[in-house]
Amino acid sequence: MMWVKVCGLTTPDAVAAAVDAGVNAVGFVFAESKRKVTAQQAAELARNVPRDIVRVAVMLHPSQAQLDEVWSQFRPDVLQTDIDDLPTLRLPAGLQVTPVLRAGRELPAALPTRLLFEGPVSGTGETTDWSAAATLATRTQLILAGGLKPANVAEAITTARPFGVDVSSGVEARPGVKDPAKIYEFVRNARAAGDGANR
Repeated sequence: MMWVKVCGLTTPDAVAAAVDAGVNAVGFVFAESKRKVTAQQAAELARNVPRDIVRVAVMLHPSQAQLDEVWSQFRPDVLQTDIDDLPTLRLPAGLQVTPVLRAGRELPAALPTRLLFEGPVSGTGETTDWSAAATLATRTQLILAGGLKPANVAEAITTARPFGVDVSSGVEARPGVKDPAKIYEFVRNARAAGDGANR
């Protein structure tokens, strides 16, 4: 089954829609963005998220103090941040990592088991390079992000054959506010395309 994450959640209604739609992961943004939340807000939003749904802290060049605050107040399952950020951080025991690799950047010598492939700037709605993603997807569990929405996710999955997909701006009613109907449609289309790609 296609792995699906909805990122940049800011309201209880959006979190509830993502859970009800059957996502694998929910993402809360701590980097500068219209979708930014505090660690306390993320903890409150995620309070009723079932334990089998992964809770992701999405950061960008975090300081150690920022990471420690998010960990102490929110306790995410996974940290998602640029691959270049990781060598400078002391990761708490029990915190998993999804490194972000951006299109156009040089590949690391050894790819991590799982990574998120994103455009140059997160949250802009710009589609990333699906052909480059397809090549990477043969070497790692690739989560495709960048410009995905209900109307193009099937084509993206058919082209890139990723392990999973990650959506944020593509399921919004306006910047920073998710549209529950678009969340349901995105998950439905992604799962249908994933089933078709595996036949």
